[in-house]
Amino acid sequence: MRIVIVVGMPAAGKNIARTYAEKKGYPYHATGDVVRAEVEARGLKPGPDTMAQVSDELRGEDGMGVTRVALEKALNEKSRIVFLEGMRSWPEIELIREKAEAMVVAFLAPRPLRRQRMISRGRPDDSPEAFEERDRREIAYGAAIPIALADAYIVNTSTMDQAEQDLDAVIRRYDAG
Repeated sequence: MRIVIVVGMPAAGKNIARTYAEKKGYPYHATGDVVRAEVEARGLKPGPDTMAQVSDELRGEDGMGVTRVALEKALNEKSRIVFLEGMRSWPEIELIREKAEAMVVAFLAPRPLRRQRMISRGRPDDSPEAFEERDRREIAYGAAIPIALADAYIVNTSTMDQAEQDLDAVIRRYDAG
């Protein structure tokens, strides 16, 4: 099994990897999905503050609790390639690499474009007012390190189709190697 770890700041285009994986039939597990499911299971109203609070709780003292949940799901898949999204620190990357071969793919987009995307996508945990705070929280988690040390980059400033083509080229190289 090979794991593709998808990282990037909020609204950088990580969802393109999900769409790609679904089209190709690859399993996709995201820590954000785990958090959203927990918010729903607790009967809480989704919003930026609620999502941040539950995310912090699930991460636990070492910051890797929710990653362990997503990784366990990934390791139970019967696919040669599995996607994992939502890792925000280098220890999370190391944890995954202890269990399976893994490559880090970082999605990049400029802040103004990410902010515009966040406003337009309309998820309950997105808000223009919380954009700066969310970026700071992601950086505090350590998100900048996996992005900086990624094995491959998708510069997502053009179309979704272009970003998907760029990702396909990365995955084909990874799958062939």
